[in-house]
Amino acid sequence: MDIVRWGILGCGDVTEKKSGPGFQKADGSQLVAVMRRDAARAEDYARRHGVPKWYSDADDLINDPEVDAVYIATRPDTHSEYALRVAQAGKPVYVEKPMGYSYADGRRVVEGCVDAGVPLFVAYYRRALEKYVAAKRMIEAAEIGDVRFVRVTMHSTPDVDPGARKRSELPWRLRRESAGGGLVLDVGSHGLDLLDYILGPIAHVHGFASNQADLYDVEDTVSGSWVFESGIHGAGVWCFVVYDTDDRIDIYGTKGKLSFSILDVGGPIELVTASGERRLEFTPPEHVQQPLIQSVVDELRGRGRCPSTGDTALRTDRVLEQLRGHPSSIDLPRL
Repeated sequence: MDIVRWGILGCGDVTEKKSGPGFQKADGSQLVAVMRRDAARAEDYARRHGVPKWYSDADDLINDPEVDAVYIATRPDTHSEYALRVAQAGKPVYVEKPMGYSYADGRRVVEGCVDAGVPLFVAYYRRALEKYVAAKRMIEAAEIGDVRFVRVTMHSTPDVDPGARKRSELPWRLRRESAGGGLVLDVGSHGLDLLDYILGPIAHVHGFASNQADLYDVEDTVSGSWVFESGIHGAGVWCFVVYDTDDRIDIYGTKGKLSFSILDVGGPIELVTASGERRLEFTPPEHVQQPLIQSVVDELRGRGRCPSTGDTALRTDRVLEQLRGHPSSIDLPRL
């Protein structure tokens, strides 16, 4: 196709700057329709962003003949059902992570898209950012020699008022029925996906999950270890109830160490070797998802490949489920 005409399901905060304008600014791409269940907000978004159509019903957007592909930016508990509806309509799917409520739910999306013969892309957008592409190239160029092990650290202060104990007062990211688990799924997943991108698939995982602070009904701390298919070892701790905030990946090799932040996409890469230290600086794009969106558009137009697919995202879902030690059994709501 010459131009990919996009529709967005769920034009909330994430689409205001991080993703939505990327569909308008990517080469060969147009944003032609948006949907939100609140009709007034859908109309307001369309007006402010210059989008010609807006809907309050998902099926109306999905079945619009002028929409070629659909970006799903709703809550995680709705991702799989919407993705399958889009696939059944014969249209490519670009969905926010995670694809579903659990590994099994994500696998259902992957299989549904295969059965429908449509491509599936997942918004692990760091795979297309200059910073992390550079880190991958430095590893492949053996700038730190042979990689032996990797360490992931992510911790933060509690993301909830201790007095807000009622379920209705908690952010959706901390409610099992909407997110499927704790913050390790929402933000910790980015680091694990980056490791898959930079170092390859993880083969074996052991992990533990706890609710140490009892501020909500999902885990607040996860720790674990793993071995990549290549034989590289790894370990990580994700704790969201400590006194300060930090996140980083440290990759250790036979000749040095490579370190960088997971969440700070504009932060530096730090390289330490016997010959000294080097610091590489990066400026993130205005719309952080635009480089990945461009890769999706390029693939749909037959001009390139997207590095974040349903298959790569499903590997991260599997690792997360094994680290947490318990697949979710909660029933998904019907849309």
